[in-house]
Amino acid sequence: MAQYNISIDSAWLGNLLTTAAKDSSMAKMVESVLNQILEHQAKEQVGADRYERSDTRQAYRNGMYPHVISTRIGSLVLRVPRLRDGKFSTELFSRYQRSEQALLLALMEMCVNGVSTRKVQNITEELCGTSFSKSMVSELTKRLEPIVTGWNGRPLSDTSYPFVFVDAMVLRAREGNVVRSKGMMIAMGVNREGYREVLGFMVGDTESEASWAEFFQWLKSRGLSGVDMMISDSHGGLVKAARKHFQGTAWQRCQTHYTRNVMEAAPHSVKVELHECVKSMLNAPDIQTARMMLKHILDTYGKKAPQAAKTLENGFEDVMTVMSVPAELRKRLRTTNALERLNEEVRRRERVIRIFLAQNRRLGCLGRY
Repeated sequence: MAQYNISIDSAWLGNLLTTAAKDSSMAKMVESVLNQILEHQAKEQVGADRYERSDTRQAYRNGMYPHVISTRIGSLVLRVPRLRDGKFSTELFSRYQRSEQALLLALMEMCVNGVSTRKVQNITEELCGTSFSKSMVSELTKRLEPIVTGWNGRPLSDTSYPFVFVDAMVLRAREGNVVRSKGMMIAMGVNREGYREVLGFMVGDTESEASWAEFFQWLKSRGLSGVDMMISDSHGGLVKAARKHFQGTAWQRCQTHYTRNVMEAAPHSVKVELHECVKSMLNAPDIQTARMMLKHILDTYGKKAPQAAKTLENGFEDVMTVMSVPAELRKRLRTTNALERLNEEVRRRERVIRIFLAQNRRLGCLGRY
């Protein structure tokens, strides 16, 4: 490993103790050190110092050119030597840029967490004394695509997921010059140890049975198996596709969506008391008690709220499927709330982007901006 003698201006060291001059002095000091290293490397490759006559000389200098590096302490202007034969080489840039990957990763992390490119530009200008254009931040986020592609297509055959939550959300995506609504389908699995894991997502034109069928086929092609129960809302296309592609798998209708459907069909005069009755029924300790409570609700509100009673009765069996699992597991399997929380994170990002850039069916929701 080469060793260099580096000189540092004593004024810069003194300014490091002064808050007002600390950042600028640090940048100047680092810039000076890097430029001295470049000068030493040029001397080694030339075989002689500046204006030195030497029998070991291997090349001649041809001036220098500036090279700007943006870092967390500011912009550094490096004076890169030129040789007449054009063979000067240094690993300094690649080494230094690797150490500054933290800055680039921070920019990408800000975008992932819902910070707009405009705000990222303002933040970097405030922290580093230099700004990154919106287009540059967008280019940086492209580096995430191979990571997301690999994660979204990873094999699922090594782990068993007895419980799978599925849901969809509508996003706006630009295709050419036209903005269209797209359905993003998401699946989350719960393994034998009880840990939740997002299994994957796909963007479709609609939430039709065909789109859900394609999504389920894709999950199975990656090795998804051993599904004992699927939890979702009562979207017709979803339920039909699930019953076709996961035959023998029990379906648990989301109790939150179910309760909402019942309340929407109920007259305003009985909504409060009916809601309490439905809530008690869903929290019954066993299926026999739940059936008794259902009969009581139907007898009480059958005439007062006929549509609500019909909705309640028609969905009872599907919404109480969870009673077939041990009591300690029911609370987390009653609803799709776990997946709704994930959807909220996507919505938070969507509020910044507003319109995604449609690409392929696996990455359309990631977008470029």
